[in-house]
Amino acid sequence: MEVIQELNERKTKILHSIIKNYLETGEPVGSRTISKYTDLNLSSATIRNEMADLEELGYIMQPHTSAGRIPSDKGYRWYVDMLMSRKEQEVTEMREQMLEKADKMEQLLKQAAKVLANNTNYATMVSSPVYNRNKLKFIQLSQVDKDQLIVVIVMEGNIVKNQILTPEEPLTNEELLKMNMLLNTTLNGMPIEEINLGLVAKLKEQAGTCASLMSEVMDAVASVIKPGDSMEIYTSGATNIFKYPELRDTQSAQEIISAFEEKQQLAALVSQTMASSENKGIQVYIGDESKVENMKDCSVVTATYELGEGMQGTIGIIGPKRMDYEHVMKTLKTLMTELDEIYHRGD
Repeated sequence: MEVIQELNERKTKILHSIIKNYLETGEPVGSRTISKYTDLNLSSATIRNEMADLEELGYIMQPHTSAGRIPSDKGYRWYVDMLMSRKEQEVTEMREQMLEKADKMEQLLKQAAKVLANNTNYATMVSSPVYNRNKLKFIQLSQVDKDQLIVVIVMEGNIVKNQILTPEEPLTNEELLKMNMLLNTTLNGMPIEEINLGLVAKLKEQAGTCASLMSEVMDAVASVIKPGDSMEIYTSGATNIFKYPELRDTQSAQEIISAFEEKQQLAALVSQTMASSENKGIQVYIGDESKVENMKDCSVVTATYELGEGMQGTIGIIGPKRMDYEHVMKTLKTLMTELDEIYHRGD
């Protein structure tokens, strides 16, 4: 088995500079170019010696006498492995940061719903933020064990999702590398709405023997970045409804309590708010104006808050039609500002 000698820092920088320069220009790279390209502050003679060592190790080669060097297959392999390793580390660090931030955000939104209920004496709900623009930034397939893979999907705004896959056949390192390069070359920066059946078919064809796995990966991409798919809804103050005779004495109160417990209708309310062309401001639904059947005897005031670029959620207050609209809208505006400040304070 071939043992690849570890490269020291100097050789690593020089090799990286040769490959990067060659990829940009397509021209063989000489020592003088490298002396300007790196921060090593080495003489051309020293760089030539290091390049001779790299050539002897098989990472670069000289296309013809007195020419500069170009990467060999082994050099390209080193470069690609290095890039993938860096990306994997970036994804891991990013995911850890986002999970920590998400945990803090969950506690914050639960508290926000409680404060709203206490402040207004109405029923309140706050949805977790979801990413509405859904543009893919990076995809990483990694081996968990001999039977399982994990696909890590990073979207613009550094939203990180992942899913475990179980391929029919174990993948070789070469196949895994090919899949990662194919996915990122094709999908990097692409809005999710542009991923269609034709593109999936093309990717499967290019994946060759890994076509079935490619199909699984694309199913994973579709499932984990579906808008609202991972949305949570935090509620508080549902029993405040019983304070108002016009609601307490009808079936409405029990229906509203049920809606708060099951949350499907609240999710519909969030969808209605987010779909509105005026969802940047505060919206008021009075009686039949709300599409939520169980809230036809109420007024519903909603607002869309935004955290970072494209991450949006909904705040809702449900009460009688004679609610104190001025106080409710003022409270919502204050909460939206505070959520934005708290979120960015953690950056």
